[in-house]
Amino acid sequence: MITHTHDLTFSETEVRKRFTSWDEGEPDREWMCLLLLAQHAPELAPRPLRRETAEGDPVIVMERLPGTPLETGALTTRQTAALGAALRRLFDVPFDDARATGIGERRLGPSTLRPHLIGWAAAPHDLSALHEPRLGERALSGAREFLATSPTPAFELSVIGIADLNPANVLWDGSVCRLVDFEDGGLSDPAFELADHVEHLAGRGVYDADALIRAVSLSTAERERLSEWRTHWAVFWLIMLLPGNGGFRRNPPGTTEQQAERVLRMLDG
Repeated sequence: MITHTHDLTFSETEVRKRFTSWDEGEPDREWMCLLLLAQHAPELAPRPLRRETAEGDPVIVMERLPGTPLETGALTTRQTAALGAALRRLFDVPFDDARATGIGERRLGPSTLRPHLIGWAAAPHDLSALHEPRLGERALSGAREFLATSPTPAFELSVIGIADLNPANVLWDGSVCRLVDFEDGGLSDPAFELADHVEHLAGRGVYDADALIRAVSLSTAERERLSEWRTHWAVFWLIMLLPGNGGFRRNPPGTTEQQAERVLRMLDG
């Protein structure tokens, strides 16, 4: 489930990221990713400067990058091309070097997402708080059937992924996109990553899925398995938006129903 894991403080040249939760090894994962990117894709992500502790909490200090987070409106053609180029640089980091650093699979990676979804979907859910509980139940029932009967999509751990491409984690300086927040990042599959990115709830209305997929230049095999992973990520967001979960509380009324309709459309093909 999604939880708040850190606090940020800024100076003119540095960002201090203080972790308030690190059960999943977030500080180590982010530090290793940033070290790797500083070597192989400089200026794509913040350069790591030092590690500290503050009252027992781990802290990563990194350089402050130029640019501001992407706005909530739809990206321009230029921004989409720049974001695609940034993701391509990320995916082109030498995989053998990434694996040699000891970086593991990203959080909720291609080998772990589906088992988590099966467990979360199977749990009892009280949908009475929804405006349209029957719609929510249809989507949840369809998701359960999909997870029970469909094969696990193919994947190949072959790239480094950021995991969380919330538009707030993309800095735009007018010409270049840079990426921040690698605490969930790690080894991944390009189709899996891009499926995650274009289905991200915060990216709805911001990312043009088809345009971003073209901009990243996936291989034919990667594009073929992209749609299967997109359905899995759509189910993920349906579950996050169910009553009792944080996504339901943080989003406007009706968001769950919209996601339920999205899932049903995808399941219907």
